[in-house]
Amino acid sequence: MADQARALKLADRIKVVVAETLERRIKDPRLGFVTVTDVRVTGDLHEATIFYTVLGDEEAHTESAAALESAKGVLRTEVGKQTGVRFTPTLAFILDAVPETADAIDELLRQAKAADAQVHAAAVGASFAGDADPYRHDEEPAEDETSS
Repeated sequence: MADQARALKLADRIKVVVAETLERRIKDPRLGFVTVTDVRVTGDLHEATIFYTVLGDEEAHTESAAALESAKGVLRTEVGKQTGVRFTPTLAFILDAVPETADAIDELLRQAKAADAQVHAAAVGASFAGDADPYRHDEEPAEDETSS
């Protein structure tokens, strides 16, 4: 079992190697505009999960996934050459859900902003429900001037 720091270093290196190899060596026309977003390596350094995003529609996603699967051997060979580890990890590609999550968060923020605008519009002409000073003030008993 390797330590966590070594796994993180290897993951960062794999991310760079895969991104550069996709850009320079892989000439598959099915491969769209792919961005490697994250890499996670298991504790024993035998498996690497590569998260990626693809610019485009659903068809571009499926074509890019097929291109990545067919290029997996070349990518693994390049990772082995450039990392220098004893056992080259197996690669698994997973489409990252970051863009969809970001779109959902943006939509929720737009809804919250619209709701805030409605509350602000309703509060413009409103007044308080009670008195201006809602606290009860007991009047001080007046001192009689004749007693001393």
